Amino acid sequence: MAEAETDDRVPARPVKGRGSVTNRSGRYEATTREPVDDGWSTVEEEPSPLRTTVGADTARRAITTNTSPDVGFDQSINPYRGCEHGCVYCFARPTHAWLGLSAGLDFETKLFAKHDAAPLLESELRSPRYRCKVIALGVNTDAYQPIERDLKITRGILEVLSRFEHPVALITKSTLVTRDIDILADMAARRLVHVTLSVTSLDRHLTRRLEPRAATPMRRIEAVRALAAAGIPTSVNVSPMIPGLNDHELEAVLAAAAEAGASKAGYILLRLPLEIRDLFREWLETHAPDRASRVLSLIRQTRGGALYKDRFGERMRGEGPIADLIERRFRLACTRLGLDKRDYVLDTSRFRRPPARGDQIALPL
Repeated sequence: MAEAETDDRVPARPVKGRGSVTNRSGRYEATTREPVDDGWSTVEEEPSPLRTTVGADTARRAITTNTSPDVGFDQSINPYRGCEHGCVYCFARPTHAWLGLSAGLDFETKLFAKHDAAPLLESELRSPRYRCKVIALGVNTDAYQPIERDLKITRGILEVLSRFEHPVALITKSTLVTRDIDILADMAARRLVHVTLSVTSLDRHLTRRLEPRAATPMRRIEAVRALAAAGIPTSVNVSPMIPGLNDHELEAVLAAAAEAGASKAGYILLRLPLEIRDLFREWLETHAPDRASRVLSLIRQTRGGALYKDRFGERMRGEGPIADLIERRFRLACTRLGLDKRDYVLDTSRFRRPPARGDQIALPL
């Protein structure tokens, strides 16, 4: 009788301080890597800590454009590729495959910074062909992730936008945004800025595993309070909503945000495109094994039986009774808390190109 084959693959194990459980090969790589048990008892050893490295992103432009019909902006700036916050659900993870890297642990440990983003932006804004539209800042990866504390690339971008009187919409889950209240408050007085804080849950034990290097939930709520107190229009994004994991907290997060001074709110249903599907399944099986099958079943019920559908207009909200119930709960809570009454329109009419060094001063006629 033939001897049964054994599976030598090493089961996924969490790495302290990181969101992804594995470093799955990127979809464009020629080979696939899987750890196996070599028989030397190394499987039982604690995984070594992973160091964060920061390389240079030599992009030739600062502003990126898109034509997605269900995104509320068509131009954005992302100072960094990859994100140390480590949110396992991050929809930006698959972009690391374009660099020949993994959407897993590589995404949160191998970062790239656009060191010359501010001068590139200034050059683009000075072009006579440029037409002012609201710029979204940090919508792919967080513009205020930990390395911003030292690099200050985001602050440099805001300084340029302020001088050009150019409107900007910021989104972050970092309290570091309060460092720049001096710039943001001045821009807010000219209707040039709006800030959105993402708050996934108020349960710090859940967020420590789900988004391990992001600020704790209550610190984010306090950041909302500080921004609102400075006169900066601030919203909260309760995202992503994950059925069976954090959706029961929807009303509580909105209530905390409203009490802190938020003027608007939004939410997005969990999205699992490309590599994120398997990364999130691994995370569930590792950190919430008792709920994994139920959470995946509920997600499928919001996506027509699949784990994800990328149809414009539906990818952010989902479909079916569960998705409809989440949307109804969100709207009722916003109405009750007054988070649906104030609309803030940024002013694009103020845009101007300040004189550059060496420019000839215009004489009065």
